[in-house]
Amino acid sequence: MFLPMVVGVDGSESSLRAVDWAADEAALHGVPLRIVHAYRWDRYEGASLARELGKPSGHVTSDDILVVATRRARRHHPDLAVTTAAEAEEPEYVLLREARNASAVIVGTRGRGELADLLLGSVSLAVATTADCPVIVIRGNHDNRAAGRRGRIVVGVADAPTAAVRFAYEEARRLGAALDAVRAWRCPTHDTVDHPLLAGTPERVHEERAAKELEAALADAPADVRLRRHTAEGPARRVLLTASHEADLLVLGRRRPGQFGHRLGRVAHTLLHHCACPVAVVPDTA
Repeated sequence: MFLPMVVGVDGSESSLRAVDWAADEAALHGVPLRIVHAYRWDRYEGASLARELGKPSGHVTSDDILVVATRRARRHHPDLAVTTAAEAEEPEYVLLREARNASAVIVGTRGRGELADLLLGSVSLAVATTADCPVIVIRGNHDNRAAGRRGRIVVGVADAPTAAVRFAYEEARRLGAALDAVRAWRCPTHDTVDHPLLAGTPERVHEERAAKELEAALADAPADVRLRRHTAEGPARRVLLTASHEADLLVLGRRRPGQFGHRLGRVAHTLLHHCACPVAVVPDTA
């Protein structure tokens, strides 16, 4: 059974860009696309979709939003299997429920109305934090993957092989893209020494340790993936933000829930708000 790609749409331009990207992803994986619109508003407030339909924004219905989204999905993939659903419920609840039977959930960055001024809409953040499957948040100007790909995926690497790394392998293989596996390292200030014969030693030790940890985490790398290993000194969020400017996709892991429930680390939280490309948040399955 092929689980569908699920994309959340509210009619905003951000969500329609997510539909474009989700259609590419579904076609790439050979799975159906499911377009979901969940609403708790009496009327639609966006102008671009209303113009496309040729009617006042106050007259745009849920069915209209799904019609336009389906049209967008089939623009580049006319044979793509598409299903739709409209639910009168809080969007995050609907998308989290859909995530239980999805290969991935794709969402845009911004909401509508009062949420439009936020760096990342609360729905997208909630889904990325708690979904049972990978969540891809469409950031940057990547309107359609088929147009102008950079041919590069970046994955932030932790201490051991993870679901995020395996997800990145598969995306790189399907896209024919190079995969840059990045591990950041720091030299704590308390390791600095004043003796001239020991100067620089702590820094080298931390860099070598990071390189060994990176190799261990990539121990099961497939031979057919063009894998490039990188270690970089600095905070992980800064290193990965820099790498995102030349990437089609940035892949991050999300640890399993602990005693405080689902949580995103500071690195993932920062990247979801500021990354220059789409971000995939992949829950660890171990």
